[in-house]
Amino acid sequence: MAQQDAAPDGGGLHDIVSAVSRGAPEYRQCPHPMYAALRERDPVCRLTPPHGIDTYLITRHDDARDALSDPRFSKNMHGAIDTYHAVYGSFFDALDDNVLFSDPPRHTRLRRVLRSAFTPRRVERMRPRITEIAEDILGECRRAGTVDLMASFAFPLPIAVLCELMGIPQEDRPEILQQFAVVTRSRFDPSRKAELKAAEERLQHRLERLIADTRAHPSDSFLSDLLQGDEQLADPELVASLWVLFFAGHKTTAYQIGNSVLNLLLRPDQAALLREDPALIPRAVEEMLRFEGSVETSTFRYAAQDAEIRGTRIPEGSLVQIAISAANRDPEKFDRPDELDVTREGLQGTHLGFGHGTHYCLGAPLARLELEIALATLLREFPDMELADARETGKAWLKGPVPAFRGLEHLRIVLEPFRPDADPGEASLASVASGR
Repeated sequence: MAQQDAAPDGGGLHDIVSAVSRGAPEYRQCPHPMYAALRERDPVCRLTPPHGIDTYLITRHDDARDALSDPRFSKNMHGAIDTYHAVYGSFFDALDDNVLFSDPPRHTRLRRVLRSAFTPRRVERMRPRITEIAEDILGECRRAGTVDLMASFAFPLPIAVLCELMGIPQEDRPEILQQFAVVTRSRFDPSRKAELKAAEERLQHRLERLIADTRAHPSDSFLSDLLQGDEQLADPELVASLWVLFFAGHKTTAYQIGNSVLNLLLRPDQAALLREDPALIPRAVEEMLRFEGSVETSTFRYAAQDAEIRGTRIPEGSLVQIAISAANRDPEKFDRPDELDVTREGLQGTHLGFGHGTHYCLGAPLARLELEIALATLLREFPDMELADARETGKAWLKGPVPAFRGLEHLRIVLEPFRPDADPGEASLASVASGR
């Protein structure tokens, strides 16, 4: 393959592969031009990331969809534990021994049990409560005027929803959430290894206590249903399941809220369409997941045997990284893939924002509902919201060598900008109507 092809930024293919391998700032800030070049020139690309494990990055939609359900690419962390630790660090394996990092038949059993208590009907029953939570959080935001939407709304909403889902009592939430925060903050920082080990052990014990309390005092929560189901998980499996549902379920949704709001504010015509016709919001959510999803690349997979994709040999033991963000902008699959179009139809089941196959996101119905409610509530309550500083926002994307998430570190928004040409009487009436 020619190494001197011009990249979108003027560099060659070798420079692009190098930037992606090391997680260069220019790649993390805007990966899409580099993904476009790789799709065209090196769709199954061999990377040399800092952890030293040969990694093959898959960027085309059809290859990505196939790879997500290819049994040759294992997710069982115990089958390659040294590789797992090289990539993610020496974490507390008891928490990571969960449905996300397992293969059939164990994965099939864990998923079947979790899904039995995590039904679309249960999720839909939560709609009024999630709406109430969103409105309450935004009521607090209104008092501030200018907010970091990530800290003030995007993260608190899914965290509160997950606490409700799991049946965590209000008085226990500060302690449990603080322990979750310490673990997630320390996980990718080698200097906090001792802090991480202690925090993960405390979190394990606290979740064990939550399980015991729920078993003694059943409720209508997801966890209570798990404990009363026909097929039971062992307590260590329950602890690991609660951990992964919380970790994956709050970060992915929070970052997706931020991505969606940012892209709407950068495209006022698209936001206007949703304000004028809120019935478009479910369709818009699918487009947001395609256009700027919060899951940039797939989680841990390795080749359990030699495999070949598009003429490229992937040796046994290599890591396989599937670029969801690249696949979702593949022009061979989507018309005008680099345009955000909230009226786009037929996306559900075609974009890979929630994965594909055996490991399709268990929490997809809840995530969709949260995203719909978050966007609908924001657009209704703050129709004139605007970016506090568009230049600052362009530098706020997550950094680091492992592009697991695509999201913003912060998103400063003026919720109710002052309009000097607004009619004072209309403004007063609006304030009375909204209770301000």
